[in-house]
Amino acid sequence: MTITEAVRGTIAGVRASVAALHAELPRNELVVWTAGNVSARVPDADLLVIKPSGVRYEEITPDNMVVTDLDGRLVEGEFAPSSDTAAHAYVYKHMPHVGGVVHTHSTYATAWSARAEPIPCVLTMIADEFGGDIPVGPFALIGDDSIGRGIVETLSGSRSPAVLMRNHGVFTIGRDAKAAVKAAVMCEDVARTVHIARQLGTPLQIEQSDIDALYARYQNVYGQEIPK
Repeated sequence: MTITEAVRGTIAGVRASVAALHAELPRNELVVWTAGNVSARVPDADLLVIKPSGVRYEEITPDNMVVTDLDGRLVEGEFAPSSDTAAHAYVYKHMPHVGGVVHTHSTYATAWSARAEPIPCVLTMIADEFGGDIPVGPFALIGDDSIGRGIVETLSGSRSPAVLMRNHGVFTIGRDAKAAVKAAVMCEDVARTVHIARQLGTPLQIEQSDIDALYARYQNVYGQEIPK
């Protein structure tokens, strides 16, 4: 695949952004050793940038980020791409609105995935960010696009940017990689809180009408208005 100079300039920016965002995963205790990854779609090109396989977080730099096409084939880079690349690529190929994907094995959210149990919408933060229960996706083996298919099937038609892939871990999506990282951080936070709440008793489900109102406010009103 030929990369034009214009696209190459875009890739350089995406490499830098994705490399920097990887630091948020260990900082927020979402990964250990070399597990987990962040990827981003390259605007105006059928390409993605992702972490190389088996590289420790303190060794990540923009230069060692890997570029692949949306079939997960290596296009640019000196290292083998992440073992989860096929899953990321499948998501980008089948969810055009997605600009970033994150995968973690964060402790509490992954514990929910091991039980194949959705995280119930019992906190306003869950309603705000996830628009309802955080769903569970099917079990799938690593190595091909099976995980990607499970992510797309589970999140298509869902308001949640996170899915708990059964017996595996968390995948999150976003309009860009930063939004996907935020969703991963918030997923682990609410997974921990709901787990603790269950030790104390039975958490109370939020009414659907209130979930809808909270989600609409957070998605459309919360934060600073960006000048046009």
